[in-house]
Amino acid sequence: MRQNREFSDTTYRQFCTYLETYCGIVLGDSKQYLVRSRLFPFIDQYALPDLTTVIEQTIRGHNPALQTAVIDAMTTNETLWFRDGYPYELLTNSILAKLDALNKPIRVWSAACSSGQEPYSIAICYLEYKQRHPNAFAQGFEIIATDLSSDMLHQCKDGSYDAHAMSRGMDKMRLAKFFHVNAKGRQQVNDELKQIITFQPVNLLHSYSSMGKFDMVFMRNVLIYFSTDIKTKILQQIAGLLHSDSILFLGASESVSYSNQLLTMVKASPGLYYQLSR
Repeated sequence: MRQNREFSDTTYRQFCTYLETYCGIVLGDSKQYLVRSRLFPFIDQYALPDLTTVIEQTIRGHNPALQTAVIDAMTTNETLWFRDGYPYELLTNSILAKLDALNKPIRVWSAACSSGQEPYSIAICYLEYKQRHPNAFAQGFEIIATDLSSDMLHQCKDGSYDAHAMSRGMDKMRLAKFFHVNAKGRQQVNDELKQIITFQPVNLLHSYSSMGKFDMVFMRNVLIYFSTDIKTKILQQIAGLLHSDSILFLGASESVSYSNQLLTMVKASPGLYYQLSR
């Protein structure tokens, strides 16, 4: 049992190169444990003898189903509702009012949305604003949520969450207002939230200029997984999707120091965001 979990340093380096080339994720020199924990179930699932074979077949691409499953497993990251708090406080207290004042269709992008907590959190803030201001956003408000993982996108579209997921950042009032218990005993997102969001696959290493312009982009806790060169490329592409007054949220530990000619930090209360440099 223990033996089929092991793989050589050479195999690990080959897998790291493959993963960075395919989706930009940089594992580094000491993440063998992560590869073991996430890929080990595929030994039985695909009737393979060991983890080395799982990795080798993934790299060769002869089994598309396995390849997709491995990429999904390696790009899935934990998330929670209203993560870090301050972006949603800013939405509630100031940003939504500014967007409403533009009197135009508003488009928001939630990139690398994982299992959907981020776009649904944005949608909740929007609906709460609409309840306070019934005539707001007369021209429309749309959230585009994207991820590389087909499994994550399926979960997002399904919109149902277990008790553990709901315990991470969702308060009781919002839970009662925007969710209901489904036939499986899970908390199900109400249709009024689903109708605001469109989920679709996007690989951040590829071009996404065809997505059009956005008034706000959430690219939070994503860039930390990429090399500096890839971070710069991604931010250059994002800058091309922003209007002069658009807002970009990054993760609390992320910055645009490697691309500061494009974007300028705006200090807010609380937190901060980025806009195109003028």
